[in-house]
Amino acid sequence: MYLNDLAIRVSDWIWGWPLIIIFLIAGLVTTIFLNFVQFRYFLRSWKMVLFPEKTANTLASGAQMTSFQAFINTLGTSTGNGSIAGIGTAIFAGGPGAAFWILVAGVPAMALRFAEVFLAIYVKDKYSFRTAKGGPMVYLHLVPGGSFLPYLYCAFLFLYGLTSGNAMQANSIGLGLSKASNGAIEPIYVAIALTLFVIYVLMGGAKRILQISDKLVPFKVAVFIIASLTVLVYHSGAILGALALIWKGAFTPQALGGAAVGITMQQAIRSGFARSLNANEAGLGVAGTFFGASSSKEPVDDSIMSMLGAFISSYVVCFIVALCIVASGVWDNGLSSAALTISAFNTVFGVYGGWVVTFCAASFGLGVMVSFAFVVHESWIFLTGGRFGKMAYLIYALVTFGGTLAKVDLIWNTNDIVNGLMLLINLYGMMWFLPVIRTYVMEYIKKRAS
Repeated sequence: MYLNDLAIRVSDWIWGWPLIIIFLIAGLVTTIFLNFVQFRYFLRSWKMVLFPEKTANTLASGAQMTSFQAFINTLGTSTGNGSIAGIGTAIFAGGPGAAFWILVAGVPAMALRFAEVFLAIYVKDKYSFRTAKGGPMVYLHLVPGGSFLPYLYCAFLFLYGLTSGNAMQANSIGLGLSKASNGAIEPIYVAIALTLFVIYVLMGGAKRILQISDKLVPFKVAVFIIASLTVLVYHSGAILGALALIWKGAFTPQALGGAAVGITMQQAIRSGFARSLNANEAGLGVAGTFFGASSSKEPVDDSIMSMLGAFISSYVVCFIVALCIVASGVWDNGLSSAALTISAFNTVFGVYGGWVVTFCAASFGLGVMVSFAFVVHESWIFLTGGRFGKMAYLIYALVTFGGTLAKVDLIWNTNDIVNGLMLLINLYGMMWFLPVIRTYVMEYIKKRAS
């Protein structure tokens, strides 16, 4: 209990107004410096994902994945239970208004995603640092403070992979199955099953991780969209009212009454931003880790493609979950996390609602756990100088087991601390290189205009 109280206090301090303002300023400056790249090339990002060029699917010598696989895995890590359970937590803590701030956070998030992926690819083949050939550890090595920042950042990335990418997903799957079965499926059995699955994935190394991720990500997004749109169609008459409630709750949350009594505007903003960033991971450098290990040679084009991942996570997944919760009228029933999302789906699917959400949560969680196995391994290899690689897999499997059985609040609050610190370090590196990114973007704009 003491650990959770301490985590709450530290998390509240980190995710207060200073970090929110820093994120917004960094996103606004990046948007202006890069000539509103997220709006200018929004349609092109869709085209590049739906109709990828041959080079995007070509694996170059020495690379661990293609640039399109990097996009798929980035989307895999950013569409997990941070959306299904996290948005339920955000609505509980910040009221319907948190959904509005999820949308606001999505705009700078797309610009920051572009910048971090650009840098990850830009430093490839130009610089290297220890075992890293591209990605955040390399460009952080090139900024003032580069003698220690890569190690500090990588330590946080390693912890983030274990908490957000592993323990949080396993915990959500375990809780979902337990609730959906009314306790018939005990978490210990889920912990054993998930651990065995993770061990199977890890035994195949990076190749098996990528193969499973390529299949899981499109499947889980499709399942989620079908299920959530069914809820929204069923409650279509309440959607306009829900949107009005979200707007009102964003600025005057106290006026809503019910479970929102005492909720302040800062709580609404903090909840929306923290859960949105935990879901889309823009600015955290996770996407850069994948693209830095890819065969990408086109920093601007692949950065444009990568922006769509942040858009899908923020506007398609997170906001749809929030809208389902508010439109179904269950947002103030006192429940939180995945339980709140399940109650929204129960209004349509009845007793099967828990199973629908649990199926989505399981597919989301498994996809994230598979993708983050790569991130955790790469972080470990960097920190240890390429030694004891199998130890990273052992730790990952043990966290899967323990995370399934842990208290959910402690996992969420610890994760907020880790991703807040990661964000600050990575934003510093991105802002330092912003003039370099702008030069390439302006040349790209001129080239396409000629």
